[in-house]
Amino acid sequence: MLSFTNSVAKRSSGTLVAHIFRIALRWLRASRSLALAGCAAIPMAVAAQSAADYYSAANGTKGEGLKTALYAIICDHTVRSYADLWTDFRTTDCREDGCVWDMYSNITNYQFGTDQAGNFSKEGQKYNREHSFPKSWWGGSTNIPCYTDLFHLYPTDGYVNGLRANYPFGEVATVSKQSAGGFSKLGTCTLEGYPGSDPVFEPADEYKGDFARTYFYMATAYEESFAQWQSTEGGIMLDGNAYPGFRPWAIEMLLRWAEADPVSEKETARNEAVYGLQHNRNPFIDYPGLEQYVWGSLKEAAFNAHDYQQPSALRPLLSPSSESSPTVIYDLAGRRILRGQHGIGIMEGKKVIW
Repeated sequence: MLSFTNSVAKRSSGTLVAHIFRIALRWLRASRSLALAGCAAIPMAVAAQSAADYYSAANGTKGEGLKTALYAIICDHTVRSYADLWTDFRTTDCREDGCVWDMYSNITNYQFGTDQAGNFSKEGQKYNREHSFPKSWWGGSTNIPCYTDLFHLYPTDGYVNGLRANYPFGEVATVSKQSAGGFSKLGTCTLEGYPGSDPVFEPADEYKGDFARTYFYMATAYEESFAQWQSTEGGIMLDGNAYPGFRPWAIEMLLRWAEADPVSEKETARNEAVYGLQHNRNPFIDYPGLEQYVWGSLKEAAFNAHDYQQPSALRPLLSPSSESSPTVIYDLAGRRILRGQHGIGIMEGKKVIW
């Protein structure tokens, strides 16, 4: 159903169709009730158990320590060549109709190989290799693993990729440029705390969580390098340290994006495909909401790979000081209805304070 809806939306440039698609897909993702059909459920169950074993060395860690423990697990991977990526995308970013899964444009139906690279003058002509975490942010070197790391490299429309350039992700107030139907936008930033007046690039709502989890991965897999990258153009989002790594405005935005756009079937399948090529994983896809344990409201809760508690599974309670320090409250469906700085919750039968 997701693939059919996605395909329909990408074939239409009509604003109404695109809008309906976004609403439907956000609802489907938020429900988290899509089931894998038939025999597909068996390998996914095996993969889930394998993932728990893969992350077991991080058990018992929390907050900054959890991030460092995850770094030790995922930092080493089989490095792909830049040329390999064209072939890799056929495995990692193929829609069910066989076309390239483009997250920057919703009007493209690219054929692998046939439509890659080459000249273009408008949207819909060629796709290329997008560093969603711009390479200029680490100084542009092509001799380090992140240059070809598939967890942040995606096939995207060349023209829209050019609009994005190396601008940071953000939320746009006044649009200066956009892809067809306003699917992706470039313009001035609306977010409080954003430094300077440089434009930001805002991806479509249905992919904001994908990119947030991409950035959480980058901050974790390249923990030792992150502090140095702040001195480059990445300083707009990066904070010049290993932890938290991002500036406060960026952390707040990425956490919000990840919560509003939960892990999708697309991301889970891609995580497995990249694992098959690079032999490392993105923990923020394997464990939905894990970012809250590292940067968010659950920094004081210990991680357990074999008995993971998603943030929505915690049942926060109002504390006596709630009038002066609002806590976090969830309704019965696990949806957050109030967010503050402090809270008390029950996790594995024990009280957790954050």
